[in-house]
Amino acid sequence: MATVFTKIAKGEIPSYKVAENDGFYAFLDINPLAKGHTLVIPKNVEDDYIFHLDENTYMGLCSFARKVAIAIGNAIPCKRVGVAVLGMEVPHTHIHLVPLNSESDLDFRKEKLSLSPEEFSRIASIISSEYEKL
Repeated sequence: MATVFTKIAKGEIPSYKVAENDGFYAFLDINPLAKGHTLVIPKNVEDDYIFHLDENTYMGLCSFARKVAIAIGNAIPCKRVGVAVLGMEVPHTHIHLVPLNSESDLDFRKEKLSLSPEEFSRIASIISSEYEKL
């Protein structure tokens, strides 16, 4: 059975897409820690543990995530973009990219932001535009 992230990457479930290539997909987290909180996934591999990925997929995911993180940093005012790989919520490898102004911004226990569909769309568009420039 396909994971929710596989269904998102295939367009079966709507998402706020930030970037995509043949192997990877980036979209806004719908329960964000900060504006611009993005999830990056491999499209064709559903393993739930990043270190189980074959080397090519792992390296491709990291390279893709790096480019997305640069786009986020260019689009969203922040000191840096933090990275977290937890893998406990959805059984599909995913990288969290979170705009940070302090270390406490990457605390997954804190209350999540509530954004309107229009705000999600605006943020996704800005990050996507920055990604396309790279």
